[in-house]
Amino acid sequence: MPLRDRPGSPAPPDSRWGAVGCGGLARPSSGVPVYRTRRLQCLLIKLIEVQSNSLHKISVDVQRPTGSFSIDFLGGFTSYYDNITNVVVKLEPRDGAQHAVLANCHFDSVANSPGASDDAVSCSVMLEVLHTLSTSSEALHHAIIFLFNGAEENVLQASHGFITQHPWANLIRAFINLEAAGVGGKELVFQTGPENPWLVQAYVSAAKHPFASVVAQEVFQSGIIPSDTDFRIYRDFGNIPGIDLAFIENGYIYHTKYDTADRILTDSIQRAGDNILGVLKYLATSDMLVSSSKYRHGNMVFFDVLGLFVIAYPSRVGSIINYMVVMAAVFYLGKKFLQPKHKMANYMKDFFCGLGITLISWFTSLVTVLIIAVFVSLIGQSLSWYNHFYVSVCLYGTAALAKIIFIHTLAKRFYYVNASDQYLGEVFFDISLFVHCGSLTAFTYRGFCSAFISAVWVAFPLLTKLCVHKDFKRHGARGNFIAFYLLGMFIPYLYALYLIWAVFEMFTPILGRSGSEIPPDVVLASILAGCTMILSSYFINFIYLAKSTKKTMLTLTLVCTVTFLLVCSGTFFPYSSNPASPKPKRVFLQHMTRTFHDLDGKVVKRDSGIWINGFDYTGMSHITPHIPEINDTIRAHCEEKAPLCGFPWYLPVHFLIRKNWYLPAPEVSPREPVNFRLISKEQTPWDSIKLTFEASGPSHMSLYVRTHKGSTLSQWSLGNGTPVASKGGDYFVFYSHGLQASAWQFWIEVQVLEEQPEGVVTLAIAAHYLSGEDKRSSQLDALKEKFPDWTFPSAWVCTYNLYVF
Repeated sequence: MPLRDRPGSPAPPDSRWGAVGCGGLARPSSGVPVYRTRRLQCLLIKLIEVQSNSLHKISVDVQRPTGSFSIDFLGGFTSYYDNITNVVVKLEPRDGAQHAVLANCHFDSVANSPGASDDAVSCSVMLEVLHTLSTSSEALHHAIIFLFNGAEENVLQASHGFITQHPWANLIRAFINLEAAGVGGKELVFQTGPENPWLVQAYVSAAKHPFASVVAQEVFQSGIIPSDTDFRIYRDFGNIPGIDLAFIENGYIYHTKYDTADRILTDSIQRAGDNILGVLKYLATSDMLVSSSKYRHGNMVFFDVLGLFVIAYPSRVGSIINYMVVMAAVFYLGKKFLQPKHKMANYMKDFFCGLGITLISWFTSLVTVLIIAVFVSLIGQSLSWYNHFYVSVCLYGTAALAKIIFIHTLAKRFYYVNASDQYLGEVFFDISLFVHCGSLTAFTYRGFCSAFISAVWVAFPLLTKLCVHKDFKRHGARGNFIAFYLLGMFIPYLYALYLIWAVFEMFTPILGRSGSEIPPDVVLASILAGCTMILSSYFINFIYLAKSTKKTMLTLTLVCTVTFLLVCSGTFFPYSSNPASPKPKRVFLQHMTRTFHDLDGKVVKRDSGIWINGFDYTGMSHITPHIPEINDTIRAHCEEKAPLCGFPWYLPVHFLIRKNWYLPAPEVSPREPVNFRLISKEQTPWDSIKLTFEASGPSHMSLYVRTHKGSTLSQWSLGNGTPVASKGGDYFVFYSHGLQASAWQFWIEVQVLEEQPEGVVTLAIAAHYLSGEDKRSSQLDALKEKFPDWTFPSAWVCTYNLYVF
């Protein structure tokens, strides 16, 4: 088994593991016991090699890359990594291969989480797929490279190290990335490409249990969801197309202590394994992989039908279909507008007045739910639906629907006084058709592949209307009309409900970790109002066909009012510690010591405390009754002259979390203190100042840079050389290293336009102790014990040192 370490990497500390190429374990990104995980992987890989068919050849490489890159994720920052670990396995035909498909997972996890779903289960699936393919008597045409990367949670560092530095990266023509945004369930294809529609076709042809949506792709790539995957690295730095899959169910316990193996159903693992095995085998025997550049142009419209099968077609075909549907709707509506003059005048007047009424009903519906949501947020009852989703439907869904019905009931009673109900029913059906047709035209024109949804909402209702038109006209046939009408609407409504379920399955947990600045009730109320508008659009005509809507409005109003009163009284607690279905509140605790130096290197300020961040909108309001010392009197104050307010942010999420608390506590004294020093200062020929620094410390550190008035940061030795500012104008560098890494040296170049007495630049460095004994302190442990069981406090020790130059 041809195993080796990358040239220039340090010798493995344990020769037993060096023999199988898995020695010299890099420090994990979280401090959880990934050491044993990786050694177990190595043993399994060795066993797989022994059992493999002679048709195949297996090679293993342990890579320890060092590198740097900038990324616009979370407002933009730069990442630097040193001696991190990748375990790479290549399965290929005995005579070798010139082309390969990559399968990627990561064996690290976030701090204080076991990481069973994110991403141990994916690595387990990949190992089993490797075993199955290696023992198969069917020869592969191309190689399959299995990358078990060791630093994905370090913001995609290991994938960058592989795709930019590993010699096997040049063989790769396509990739599959296995991720998680939840725990178990189906794995959703939520990104493909860029372009390369043949990859979607490969998934459609080979996946046994397809679950895919171009809607998820366009939502994810819009940046609405504050997350990213290795897909971005392979796409942007490797220029390689691929497929991104993730488990999405039960995102409430994603990245928490509850992400354990027992919560992942065997069915989920089997389904993922069937799909990944099928797709990898298809790609590794496909002629398209060799000449993939020939098939790279164009996007695909793709969506699964209730998880049974996937429909996929090129976006250009989708545009043709969409415009054909639009033309059919225009032809149908055009006939109405080309009626005899006396009929047309009345119809046009009623149509455009009805359109205005519909838009007013939607607007007032949205305003109503937003008023309720803002009020609920202001009185401190936000997220009341987090543990009871039906509460959101009963509060915001009923309010939105009641308002729509109320506006149309007023129009029917006071404006359309003399019009027949059949006529009004037809007018408002046409209005709904017109609105969806407008949406279809706009989405198609803008190039959205998800415009197919609007096409469904135009085509099926239009066909239904044409089929039941005669029954609608006949006296006494209203019952038949309603039955056929509902039957014709079955497909668009069934698919819409299926899609809405997926949206809420993904978005609801995210709103519990979206920071302190975004009112989740406002977001959820807006989504529910939009869903209500869509789902009610083709039933507005029934308001005009019905004799009375009084009972319906009273019922909806009663449900909304009762729910509102219960929410205001605090009946629905947002969080749960139920072992079967926990929904914890996430809190970060950092026991830190801060030291501020002036231009002369003297200490001007030093303090210590436990810095507390809640990751949702409720802040500490639910925590204070249990831990009285955490209250608004200890709210953290921004150090205006320090980058990122003088706090040790692990990632640049300062713009998402502005409410934090600082509880005084004794100083911390880590065994491995950070050392930061200026090595040299020189004047460049182009009149800038070049400062070279050296830093050493724990495996995870954050560097913050702020230039002073009259100075700019022109270049540095990080990323591609061009500094990338974070939101707010400061510069953020995320640093991590593996074992046996040398001290970190870097330089920055400051262009000084105007000398200032307080210096030209401020640098601060935070050291995060995420593993070992330095991670804990007695004060931190004592505070953690006080937190109620419905919380997930993630805690570690850190230091913060600020310098002026």
